[in-house]
Amino acid sequence: MATITKEMSITEVVSKYPQTVPVFMEHGMGCLGCAAARFENIEQGAMAHGIDVASLVADLNKVVNKEAKEG
Repeated sequence: MATITKEMSITEVVSKYPQTVPVFMEHGMGCLGCAAARFENIEQGAMAHGIDVASLVADLNKVVNKEAKEG
């Protein structure tokens, strides 16, 4: 079972789990391709956009683990 943490880089999560892109977008993080996304972890990116980190990470894990169970 996959576990995404707030310490993981945004680009690492998106490249490893492309199904997370809509989750980032729904939470207001539409700049996944921007330069900062390469260097920021999820917590830093969420804080920069005023997003609840815990909620974002929970939703990312739901998507990743849902597909793992179905696959």
